[in-house]
Amino acid sequence: MKTAVVVFLLAVVPAAPTAAYAQSSDLGEGFLCCNMRTKGDWISDSNYMEAGKTMIRFGTRAKFAGFGRYRVHLEIDGKRQSIGNDCSRDLSMEVFARRYLVKDDPRPKVAAAPPKVRSAIESARVTKGMTREQVLVALGYPISSENPHLDAPIWKYWLWSFSPFTVHFDANGRVNKVATDPETMAKVYLE
Repeated sequence: MKTAVVVFLLAVVPAAPTAAYAQSSDLGEGFLCCNMRTKGDWISDSNYMEAGKTMIRFGTRAKFAGFGRYRVHLEIDGKRQSIGNDCSRDLSMEVFARRYLVKDDPRPKVAAAPPKVRSAIESARVTKGMTREQVLVALGYPISSENPHLDAPIWKYWLWSFSPFTVHFDANGRVNKVATDPETMAKVYLE
């Protein structure tokens, strides 16, 4: 008689936040930190510029509506939007959520910026002399798996899957260069 041996392998997978956790969060209401691209009700932290996506502008009022598996659910303009933590899973969901739903409206700071910087932010591009904070408002957060430190001198972004670009900062934390191919440059940099 043959004996069967059954082996169970357990994988350690980070658990999705529970409903109780989602309801206990103090995220509440606030504003969208930055320009984010949506396709219906889905926003990815990669923030790719792809066909069929529309822009939700920085400073748009938003309300926390809970967590899902690697998702932060928000109510924006009366509609549900989910921001997917697709590429920044080294961050806790609470930290991830606080990047995008901020208490202070970024619009007054943008309004006080020089005209060229305002124009760049409003068109989701960067220009020379922008601060790190202004780049974040314009482009969103660079994915943390490739940019673990926001004080690094270079941030890597992706316009879409095959169009990477880097934003370079000087010693004072201001944009001094953007590096990419000419086609991508025309879409992400304001001369």
